Amino acid sequence: MQQAPVRSGVQTDDSIPVTLAATLADPSSLLIEIEAGLPTATVAEAQPSVTIDPGETAVSHTTTISWPVAGHHQFDTPTLTIENDFFRETLLIGTTPSVTVEPREPRAIHVGEGGDRLATAYGEHDGGRHGFGIEPAELREYIPGDTMDRIDWKATARLSSPHVREYEGETDRRTLLLIDQRCDLMTGEPGETKLEYLREVALAIMGSARRLGDPVGLLGVGDAGITTHIEPTTTPVMYTRIKHELLTLEPTTVEQETPTTKPHTPHLTLPETHSTDRRQSSVRNTTADARMKLEAITATGEEETFVSTLRPFYAARKSYQTRIESEPLYGAVRTAIQQHNSQQLTIICTDDSNPGELREAVTAARKNGNAVIVLLAPTVLYESGGLADIERAYDRYVEFESFRRDLAQLNRVTALEVGPKDRLSSVLSARRPRGKPA
Repeated sequence: MQQAPVRSGVQTDDSIPVTLAATLADPSSLLIEIEAGLPTATVAEAQPSVTIDPGETAVSHTTTISWPVAGHHQFDTPTLTIENDFFRETLLIGTTPSVTVEPREPRAIHVGEGGDRLATAYGEHDGGRHGFGIEPAELREYIPGDTMDRIDWKATARLSSPHVREYEGETDRRTLLLIDQRCDLMTGEPGETKLEYLREVALAIMGSARRLGDPVGLLGVGDAGITTHIEPTTTPVMYTRIKHELLTLEPTTVEQETPTTKPHTPHLTLPETHSTDRRQSSVRNTTADARMKLEAITATGEEETFVSTLRPFYAARKSYQTRIESEPLYGAVRTAIQQHNSQQLTIICTDDSNPGELREAVTAARKNGNAVIVLLAPTVLYESGGLADIERAYDRYVEFESFRRDLAQLNRVTALEVGPKDRLSSVLSARRPRGKPA
């Protein structure tokens, strides 16, 4: 009994023929019915089945099957039913092939800074030390204590004195892919959401790390916390598992919150200023800043009207650090960093919906000398109808770019934008000539 799809790899919504075939060594007097074990996440007009009538030895039937859901799908064992006038027996027997369904790739993906495309975000690297590595680093004269096998005989013959060639000591770079799959990441047209663009870049990074033999791990973050946690590894089985997890990631939904699960924070409406100033003020003020300002304006001991008015807002800002610690992205980063003392590269794939929390997460990720790459999906490039007012879209992109640069200025942090190349080009076309008023 065989179930045979024509291909083992397809894209979402592809349809491929699947053949169900059965062969008997000798004719039988029994009626044999066989039903295919299609994966649950497939679509067929009817359940594929074949019947071997008494006296026959072979039968086959081909049906077209659609694959709407990304992921790794394995067939169930075919169900074989044998019967005559006196009995009926059901058996599970036959092959169980699998089909990997990959999501349709988004349009041309832009990864870069301020509209300038970056060739790669992840490449070869070295340990910054010399030794018995692979890549030649420098040639030096032989000194007592060097072993004979380190002498470069061609260079020695050319230079008329013994010389030794040093090599770069290569190192495995421990990499953690952190994928934000909260509901904000579902923004975008079907097949072209923030999450789907970030997924494609994450898959490319994982492929590069695998080719370099680097340990790679995965941390998935949903609206209620960590959804997936795979420690960095170099085993082929775990590489495959990480790829499977990336392919099957879906945005989560926000659970209904109650006053006991999340405290109410008063909302302060800021005066209209330049968008860059608004972004900087919302991101750079820390809990310590708020506490010092509150202490300064209350130092006189007199509760003036001005002080009374501002106190609730400063009180809320003072509890901001406690509130953000309960946010899933920041909490996930802290969890991952606290579990290991070894250095690692953390690659955070997210959007610009929660700039304050993201800044805190990046700050936590770069502790202990760790490097961080932030892959940011600008909301303005994904919203349906977001480019209807192209000048407004450009202003929003400028605000995003200010935030991205702000992150990139942190030590050991690289911040890059990820989005549809064509939509970004449209936004940048609205760039005002230098000196022209808004």
